[in-house]
Amino acid sequence: MTGLTRSLIEKCYRLLFNEPKTKVMGIINTTPDSFSDGGLHFNHDSATECAFGMLDDGADILDIGGESTRPGSLPVDIAEEIRRTVPVISAISQQRPESLISIDTRHKDVAEAALDAGASIINDISGFRDDPGLVELAKKSGAFLVVMHMLGTPRTMQTDIHYDSFPEDVYTFLEKRVADLENFGIAPEKIIVDPGIGFGKTFDQNLILINRLAEFSGLRKPILMGPSRKAFIGKIIGEPEASKRDVATMAAVSMSICRGATIVRAHDVKSTVQVSRVTDAIIREKIEF
Repeated sequence: MTGLTRSLIEKCYRLLFNEPKTKVMGIINTTPDSFSDGGLHFNHDSATECAFGMLDDGADILDIGGESTRPGSLPVDIAEEIRRTVPVISAISQQRPESLISIDTRHKDVAEAALDAGASIINDISGFRDDPGLVELAKKSGAFLVVMHMLGTPRTMQTDIHYDSFPEDVYTFLEKRVADLENFGIAPEKIIVDPGIGFGKTFDQNLILINRLAEFSGLRKPILMGPSRKAFIGKIIGEPEASKRDVATMAAVSMSICRGATIVRAHDVKSTVQVSRVTDAIIREKIEF
């Protein structure tokens, strides 16, 4: 491993634990079939330009993904996923070496190539269940982890949604995954949890998840929330086009922060930074980190 430097690890620590503000994670999908931007950043140059723009707009973290995880999507060949993501990560880390970059992947080989290229965070929608080698890589590299809850796979997650108790089942899943990862040797302070809004949740459950997010503070981990442009927002405002849901997304972002989100994942970084700053100014003194 050559990509994960001490300075990036220290910057992650400072960002997560020493800066009392909501952190904004900019989304860059290097896929031809993203639900939100329809391949807008499939071209490497376009994706890199977008990344620099997000950093200039105040993004704290960039999340680069090469496999669509929209409902019904199919897996991508690992070599293709690397081809889509790693050149973008390399370009960002070379021109902005202090940037914090997350690789959105379920695969060890993709994550390893991304870390070598300059990423410092692994964001796995499967909660580090799909590829056992990914946990070993995370431990060996010292990377930070985003552990997300999802029912099934992206292809099946919205077809058979059932919980015995919601959101308690989500909490229990994350609690167990955190314990398993820590028992394996992952440093507790390197784990971020994501309840997985929109990933195997009904319309009502997405609303409940935001409204009861404060309960997840019991996990004692930074909480990431990603409501940006999700279908439940489109349903509320009657907007079928994901790219036209940014204004409405800001309400979900602000409420997520009010309920305890530490990091918010965003397509529209500039607006999300502004909303986060105002929400922080109103409530942040009342929130314990």
